[in-house]
Amino acid sequence: MKQKHVGIAMSGGVDSTATALKLKDTYRLSGFFMDLGQPEFALQVEKLKRLTGQIGIDLHIIDLKETFRKIVLNYFSSSYYAGRTPNPCMICNREIKFGLFMEAIFATGVDLVATGHYARVERDGPEMKLLKGKDENKDQSYFLSRLTPRQLKHVLFPLGSMHKENTYLYIESKGFTDFRGSESQDICFLAGTSVISYLEEYYPHYVSPGPIMTPDGEEIGRHSGLHRYTIGQRRGLGLPDQSPWYVVQIDSKNNRLVVGKHDDLLSRTITACSAQWLTTSPPRSGEKYSVRIRYSHRGAEAVVQTITSDTFSLKFTTAQRAIAPGQFAVLYDEDRVIGSGEIVSH
Repeated sequence: MKQKHVGIAMSGGVDSTATALKLKDTYRLSGFFMDLGQPEFALQVEKLKRLTGQIGIDLHIIDLKETFRKIVLNYFSSSYYAGRTPNPCMICNREIKFGLFMEAIFATGVDLVATGHYARVERDGPEMKLLKGKDENKDQSYFLSRLTPRQLKHVLFPLGSMHKENTYLYIESKGFTDFRGSESQDICFLAGTSVISYLEEYYPHYVSPGPIMTPDGEEIGRHSGLHRYTIGQRRGLGLPDQSPWYVVQIDSKNNRLVVGKHDDLLSRTITACSAQWLTTSPPRSGEKYSVRIRYSHRGAEAVVQTITSDTFSLKFTTAQRAIAPGQFAVLYDEDRVIGSGEIVSH
């Protein structure tokens, strides 16, 4: 029987290295790396050449700089200047890593693509189930919730049932001992700079100071550009008071930053657009799910209120803090990802 050929999405980190090592004895492997125009690209390639040489697989570089800029970087910057809090990893996973990058990998003749994500995929009849990774602290199913069933059909997640510490122990047993303490950062294209510095360097024409208002419409200060603030932020506002002020709304249309007290951050309802479901049929009104409103959120019970082909609204059992437009609401039924949508209001 012909041995299947698997393309490994390599990053140079512990997880993609462990993925390659775990699959090496079962499949014929090739390594692939995305050129996104990221800082220190040449150093990353040299490291990858050494790694793939040690593993014993070939390495291919896929140039996606221009499409990454158009799709991900433009989304990232335009979201901030529109008063939203973006999640570039969600967009990159769907459009780039499991989109154009995966298409380029398949074009070389491979049968499957494997990545080092901590998540699981199971086939259940016609459905492809996306499940949480077993390591709750490293589970990445939230970031993968925008993938389509067609994308999931051809993907392997060999680390989905592992805990991170066991991943380290595994590769160390194979002679790879210099990975601890070198976790990759969340936003790969920033590399040592802050979101604010990045936006002001590449998009300075969007920076515009304006008023800081209370929910009642009273101006109590001035902001130095809406891109500098996120929902729930309390530091850097320059508003001394007996109790802290928090950012509760970013009004880009009127260039206003709205601040309030802690209770003003709480909400029980959200509306989301661009709904995408990983089930044969979408949820129905009245059904309950665990919902995460950002990656670091552990999930809270919510009831589906309304649902259309593109939008849905939810009501939480208990009020949630700092719901940010631009982030994604991801619905879970126990470990299974049901679907997701971009938060537009609360």
